[in-house]
Amino acid sequence: MISPEDLIALVRNYNPKTNADKIAEAFAYGEEMHAGQFRHSGERYFSHPVAVAALLTEQRLDDATIITALLHDTIEDTKASYEEVVSRFGLEVAELVDGVTKLTNLQLSSRETKQAENFRKLFMAMSKDLRVILVKLADRLHNMRTIKAMRPEKQAQKARETMDIYAPLAGRMGMQWMREELEDLAFKVLNPEGRQSIIRRFVTLQRETGDVIHRITGDMRVELEKAGIEAEVFGRAKKPYSIWRKMQAKDQGFSRLSDIYGFRVITQCEEDSYRALGCIHQRWRAVPGRFKDYISQPKSNGYRSIHTTVSGRDGKRVEVQIRTRQMHDVAETGVAAHWSYRDGVRSQNPFAVDPAKWIASLTEQFDAEEDHDEFLEAVKLEMYSDQVFCFTPKGDVTKLPKGATPIDFAYAIHTRIGHACVGAKIDGIRVPLWTRIRNGQSVEVITAEGQTPQVSWLEIATTGKARTAIRRALREADRARFVKLGRELARSAFEHVGRKSTDKTLETAARALRIVSVNELLAQLGAAEITAHDVVQAVYPELSSQDGDVISPRRAVIGLEVGQSFERAPCCQPLPGERIIGITYRGRGVVVHTADCDRLGEFEEQPERWVDVHWHSGTHPAAYGVTLELTVGNDAGVLGRICTLIGEKKANISDLEFLDRKPDFYRLMINVELRDVEQLHSLMLTLEAESDVAEVARFREKPEKRLISG
Repeated sequence: MISPEDLIALVRNYNPKTNADKIAEAFAYGEEMHAGQFRHSGERYFSHPVAVAALLTEQRLDDATIITALLHDTIEDTKASYEEVVSRFGLEVAELVDGVTKLTNLQLSSRETKQAENFRKLFMAMSKDLRVILVKLADRLHNMRTIKAMRPEKQAQKARETMDIYAPLAGRMGMQWMREELEDLAFKVLNPEGRQSIIRRFVTLQRETGDVIHRITGDMRVELEKAGIEAEVFGRAKKPYSIWRKMQAKDQGFSRLSDIYGFRVITQCEEDSYRALGCIHQRWRAVPGRFKDYISQPKSNGYRSIHTTVSGRDGKRVEVQIRTRQMHDVAETGVAAHWSYRDGVRSQNPFAVDPAKWIASLTEQFDAEEDHDEFLEAVKLEMYSDQVFCFTPKGDVTKLPKGATPIDFAYAIHTRIGHACVGAKIDGIRVPLWTRIRNGQSVEVITAEGQTPQVSWLEIATTGKARTAIRRALREADRARFVKLGRELARSAFEHVGRKSTDKTLETAARALRIVSVNELLAQLGAAEITAHDVVQAVYPELSSQDGDVISPRRAVIGLEVGQSFERAPCCQPLPGERIIGITYRGRGVVVHTADCDRLGEFEEQPERWVDVHWHSGTHPAAYGVTLELTVGNDAGVLGRICTLIGEKKANISDLEFLDRKPDFYRLMINVELRDVEQLHSLMLTLEAESDVAEVARFREKPEKRLISG
C-alpha cells in the first residue's frame, strides 16, 4: 500500500494546487475506520481504497473524486456515518461517497426484474454526478486485478457482471483502455483456456516474425520525420479478449486473423493528423472499407480520431489511430476529461463532453419504458452500439448505431417525423424501411398525414429511442381501440342480463374489481384481460351466468336487435372467441363473418348493412362446424389415427370428403364440430404434430364463390 505522501505526490504531478491537507486527512480517516479489516488475500482492507484513489490519479481527477475513492467503503462497511463525512469533508464528498455506496449495493447481474430497477438506479446516480461511476469503475478494476483471492463462484459472478455491464459502460464513456482491461480480466476468469491459447499463439508468432511492433513503429517514425511532422508513435498487440471476439465474430482461426496489432500516432495539431494519414497511405496500402474519420464526425462521448487499416510488412494488416494530444486525452479518459486537471487548473480541453448532456443523450428514452425487459433492451442497445454517421438533405450530420435503418433516422430527427414515416430515400434512391444505413449516406424521410407506427417497425428499428417511441404509440393506439371495444362488450353483456351499462354501473364494477378507473376497466375488458362475465358479476352477482352454464346457440351472439336471428357464414365459418362482423340480409336476419373474412370487401360501400356483434363470453357447446383441409400420408392406419386424435380432442366428425388420392398421399376435407376457436387451435396443433400429417389448414371459400346473396 502506498503512503499518503506518495498519493499526494501522484495528484501534485497534474495538480500542484491540490489540497494536500484534505487528502491526508481523508487518508488518515479512512485508515482509522477500516482498522482491523482485511481483504480475502489477507492484506489490510484499506489498501483497496488507496489503490482505487491511485487509479483515479491516472485520469488526473479532482480532489473531491480522490477523497471519495479513499472513503468510498466507509459508510457501508465501518462505523462512519453520512453526517460525519459531511462535517469533515463537505456535502460534495459525502454525496459522492453515498452514491458509490448505493451503487455497490445494486445487484446488477440479477436475471430478474430487479436488474432493470437497479439499472434505473445506476443511471439515476450517474445523472446526479458522473464521478460516482468513475469511482465505481476504478473500484471494479482494482477488484478484478485482485480477483484471484475470491472464491471461484464469486469470481465467476463478478467476472460476468464486469463483462456484461461495467466493461461496456466504460467503453460507452470513452474509456477504451479501461474497457479492454476489464474485458481481459473477466475473460481470464470466464475462459482461462481460451485466453491462454491466444497468448501462446502470440508468443509463437513473435518467435517466427520477430518484434513486428518495433519494426513498424520505426518505419512510421521515419516516414513522419521525412514529411516534417512532429508526432509520437506507439504500437501494441491487441488484448487477448479483443482477439477472441474478432475470431468469434469472423469465425476465423488465429492464423487467419490479420489486424491483431494496433498503432497510435499522436500529433501536435489537427492539420498534422491529416498530413500523417497521407504519409501512412503513401507508404502502405490502405485496406478498403476500413477508414473512419471521427475527427470530423466525433462520437457522442467526445472521442475524436482517424482510424485506418493498412497492409504492413508481410501483408499483415495493422490498425492505425491518428489524433492530437488533446484528442488523445479525451480518448484515454472519455467523459471523465471534463474533470481532468492539468497544471493545477481544470483542463480546458475543447473536445471534452459536458457530462450532463452526455448522460441526457444516453438516458432520454429510458424513463419512458415501463416494461423491465424493454428497459434492459434499451439500455443494452445504447451501451453496446457502434456508430455510423449520415446526413440530412440539408447536410446536417446525424449519428446512429451501426445497423440503423431509416426508421431510426426518422425518430432521431423528431418523434413526430418517425410516427409519420411512410418511406425513405438514401442518396436520392427510394429504399425499403428495413435498409441498413452506411457511413456517409444522405437520408431523406418521406412522411404522410394520417400515418401511424406499425407493429412491424419494432423488427426494423435498432435504436432504443425509436423502439421506445413506437411501443408508446402502439400502446396508446391499442388503448383507445380497447376502450371502445370494452364499452361495447360491457353494453352487450349488461343488456344480456336485462340491465344497462351506465357510467355509475361501470364505476361500481371498477371499484369492486379494484381497477383504478372506468377507462382502465374498459381497456382491460377490450384487451381480454378480464371478461364481460367478471364485470357483470362484480355488480350483479345474482344475475351473471354461472361458470358451468352452457350458452345456447340461439343466444350465442350479442348485439342483435330484439327478435333478430343470426346464422354463421359458410365462407369463413366463424367460431366463438373470434372477432366477428354481422351483415344484414332481408328476410334472413344477420349473417356473421369473421373480422378477417375476404367476403366482407363486397360490402365496403354498404355500411348501413354492417352490425357490430360479439360472441357471448360464456361456455359454448360443441355445435359449430368448421372444415379442415388435410394432406396425409397414404399408409395403413393413418386415417384411423387421425380420427382417433380428433375424438381425443372432444371434437365430433360430421363429414369427410376425399379431394385427391395419390400413391403416396391423400388430400381430404374433414368437417368437425367444435366449441370455440381455442379448441380449433388445440386440435390443429395436435394434427400438425402427427408425423403422417404433411399439412393442415382451415378451409376458407374464395370471395368469388357466392353462397349467400342479399
